[in-house]
Amino acid sequence: MISKEIIERTVVSQQKLFHRLPGMVSRDLLPDIPLSVSHAVIVSGIRRCGKSTLLLQLTQKIKTVHYFNFDDSRIQGFDASDFNRLDTVLLEMKPETDYYFFDEIQLIDQWEVFVRTLLDRQKKVYITGSNASMLSRELGTRLTGRNLQYELFPFSFAEYLKFKNAKPEIASFERFFQEGGIPEFLMFPDIKVLQGLVSDILFRDIIVRHNIRNHEGLQALTNYLLSNVGKEFSYTKLKSAFGISSVNTIISFVKFLEDSYLLFAIPKFEYSLKKQAVNPKKNYAIDSGIINANTLSFTDDLGRILENIVFIQLKRQNFEIFYFKMKKECDFVVSKKGKIVMAIQVCYFFNDDNLQRELNGVVEAIKFFNLEKGLILTYNNTDEFIIDNKQIAVKPVWKWLLESE
Repeated sequence: MISKEIIERTVVSQQKLFHRLPGMVSRDLLPDIPLSVSHAVIVSGIRRCGKSTLLLQLTQKIKTVHYFNFDDSRIQGFDASDFNRLDTVLLEMKPETDYYFFDEIQLIDQWEVFVRTLLDRQKKVYITGSNASMLSRELGTRLTGRNLQYELFPFSFAEYLKFKNAKPEIASFERFFQEGGIPEFLMFPDIKVLQGLVSDILFRDIIVRHNIRNHEGLQALTNYLLSNVGKEFSYTKLKSAFGISSVNTIISFVKFLEDSYLLFAIPKFEYSLKKQAVNPKKNYAIDSGIINANTLSFTDDLGRILENIVFIQLKRQNFEIFYFKMKKECDFVVSKKGKIVMAIQVCYFFNDDNLQRELNGVVEAIKFFNLEKGLILTYNNTDEFIIDNKQIAVKPVWKWLLESE
């Protein structure tokens, strides 16, 4: 419990800082977010991907809003009993508005009760959060059917071009490949920004919240997964490699990393959910800049970083993503409404040495799923093949990124 005076001072300070946020480029997600709806609007994503700025961009169409960020050390000790005091302070300052914008409200227990009360009073509530599990758990109870959920990712290549005022060409993509799309890093290009982001996630979002004692094990596992994007892993092998006490601990660590949006694990495609659960998974990261800043990358890693960029674009489009492996292997098969609709192979260079291998992987996948065509994405190759009446297009990733917006 904290005093009304502390809440007042914090609100005044936060609102000043909120309206001083850099406007940056208009996010691609912005037109999808409704301005007048009876549901709570939830925007989740990794720390520092621009969620607060997205809220600020929404205010361009709203005269005035209430704003409060719960991830603030000045309100340490804030609990459910303080929500009424906060509401009183907000109403005293701006009685004329019905819009409530909250950052990281899921940090406070029973936040959903307060949000439900606001909705019952016909208020418009917008929430951002950086922990997928903490948000979804409460949304599945008191706010079932009364929320709209969106995910915000770091800048796409198209947003990066707008931010940099750059032309869509291979030279711009080379910079995007190295820098990634975390807005803060693009404004202040110091590698410590991206290293600090990973440290914040590990310590503030995972170690503190889940009372984890094995800091070194979690750090080593995170470094390993960031260094091995696009590679298969099993929980049992990770347990042995890092000397962690149990497989369940490894499963929990990976789940915490996924909840924070730092890493993602995708399954091998199987019609049997039981087989899908026990097969090795593949690991990808949220951003190529984060990979480059927190690992020692070598030439052999370029193809996997390119693959990671393709994966995040598919996530941005709300596909369900699998890898496919039978006699051959295809990097991604993607599902929409329960049906596989696309098979994609990714390789950095496409030449005589790997031509047959890359073609065989995607051809096997499109035949298995009875698709008419497949796609091979490369750093900068363009080509087309017809194999057994199946069309295989070869495109540069940077062009595909702009086409798939």
